[in-house]
Formats: sequence, structure tokens, C-alpha cells
Amino acid sequence: MTDTQLDSPIVATVPFDKDGIHHGFLRLPYSRDDSAWGSIMIPLTVVRNGEGPTALLTGGNHGDEYEGPVALFGLAQELDPLDVSGCVIIVPAMNYPAFRAATRTSPIDRGNMNRIFPGRPDGTVTEKIADYFQRVLLPMCDIVLDFHSGGKTLDFIPFAAAHVLPDPVQEEKCFSAVKAFGAPYSLKMVEIDSRGMFDTAIEEMGKVFVTTELGGGGTVSARTAEIARQGVRNVLRHVGILAGDVVTSPTQWLDMPGDESFVFAEQDGLLEMCVDLEASVKKGQTIARIHTIDRTGVAPTRILAPCDGILIARHFPGLIKMGDCVASFGVVIEDL
Repeated sequence: MTDTQLDSPIVATVPFDKDGIHHGFLRLPYSRDDSAWGSIMIPLTVVRNGEGPTALLTGGNHGDEYEGPVALFGLAQELDPLDVSGCVIIVPAMNYPAFRAATRTSPIDRGNMNRIFPGRPDGTVTEKIADYFQRVLLPMCDIVLDFHSGGKTLDFIPFAAAHVLPDPVQEEKCFSAVKAFGAPYSLKMVEIDSRGMFDTAIEEMGKVFVTTELGGGGTVSARTAEIARQGVRNVLRHVGILAGDVVTSPTQWLDMPGDESFVFAEQDGLLEMCVDLEASVKKGQTIARIHTIDRTGVAPTRILAPCDGILIARHFPGLIKMGDCVASFGVVIEDL
């Protein structure tokens, strides 16, 4: 029997096809030392009212990223079914074990939710969650908004993003939704490695996909929380699930030219940033220094900007390890 023939062990405790607002869980059986017949209970809200598009809204894909959960736990409490045309599926903490542990990956199996798709119904806990999204939730949806930020190890300027896609029609729909989100920055995003990502699973189904990076450092600010709250409602208005006009906000469009958008540490040490997020930089400019920490009297290693642009992301902790991403850069482009 193949994976595609296996039923998911996850059961939704609320219906997806009945009008009204339904609060419940995705219940995943998980037998363990402290609970022989235990379950992982992933919070879920489904809001449906008649015919219309279906939106899947997710946060906590990585467990130490909080703007999404803040916005989506709030939205689940605030949405009135009478204001909805279609269906909204809200999962504020997609990798719930990681969210509860305040870690990027699951404390159960070390699974990185955003690198494990399509998952497996008979795999690890993280693989089972990914499989349920892949085979059950994503086929229901027309548009997916998946919130991210930098977690404990990165800090970002606040942006919404979509990817360059082979289908120009699908790409245009994705970037239109990014524009509607209304973050201070909007990005044509390049991934270091897109294999196994939730993003890729969605895009390969032909769905409209929007993601974000809205800060970082393992916390949430008042500014980024408000950007997330307004952005999710804007996207729902944009696709016609909520009535009313998109609340327009100025946005600066950025492109990522490729590998030269990133710079990585080639040694361990103490990181000193020489420019702050949103700063304009020139190719060859010193943007950081890495100080040797096992002796004094050694000159720091300079980290140079690989391209002209603005600093859109930086390593967050003060200490850095060889191979860590030091910084990432975006290039200013005209409005799409």
C-alpha cells in the first residue's frame, strides 16, 4: 500500500462544510510515556458562510515565530460568519509541538515543518501533520497565507512576499495578493532551497500563495502585530471573502537577485553589525564584523555586501557560527 492510499491519522473535531463558526482541533494520536492514548491537539477554527473562495491561514509553521499566531488567534475570536462569503480555515500554530516548546523545529522528532512536505501519513509526528495539510486541507483552498518571521535567530524588515513562478497567471495572482496585504515592503522572494517547503507544495497545486517575514528575535512587536492583523484582513477582502475595500498602505517593492542576496559566516565568533535593517548599502561595503572570541589581539573579519541594495535580514544573536546566514539583501524595484 502506498502513502497516497493511506488515510491520515489526524481527525478534525469540527466540520469544514457547515455554515457558522466552529472552534476545535486537528487531533493527532500520539502515544507516549506520559499518555498511552494521548493526542496532539492543534487549535483550529473554520468559518463558513455560503458559497465563495476558501482561504487557509497558517502561523507557527516554525514554533518561535509569533506574528502569525498573534494575528490568527485574534482573528479566530473576532470573525463573524455573517461577514464571510465562502470559508476561512485558521490554524494559528501549524507545528503545534514546536509552538508550545518555543522552538523552530518539533521537540518530538526535530521536524522542520517547512522542509518536510509532502509528509507521510505513517511517518513522524511532523510528517503526519504535513501530510494532512498536503492531502486534506490544501485541496480545499484557493489561497493560502502562511505567516513567518525570523524566530530566535534572524530579524527581518516587515515584508509580504511571493515567488517568481513558471505560470505567469498564477504568479500575477500571488503578487496581487502580496500587494493587497499592504506590508511596508513587498518582495519577489528567492529561497536558498525550496525543496520540501509548504510554499512549494501550495504553488505546485496551482494555488495563490502569500508569505511574510515580519520581524524576529523570538518575539513580536506592536508594529509587526498590527501589520499582521491588517494584512490578513486585507487579503480576505482582496479575494472577496470579507466585504469592503483593502486598506491601502505604501509599500516598497524589492527583488532578490539570487545567490548574491545572501552572505554566510565562514567562522565562529562575535557578530558586530555595522549597518541596521532597512539601510542602503553598496557592493563591497562593510556591513558586519566577526570578532574572534578565543583570544585578544586578532583583527575582526569584515563581512562585505555582495550587491547594492538594502539590508532586509540579519543574524539576531550576538554570537554566530560558521555557516550561519549573516545577512540578506533586497534590490529596490518599481511597483509591480
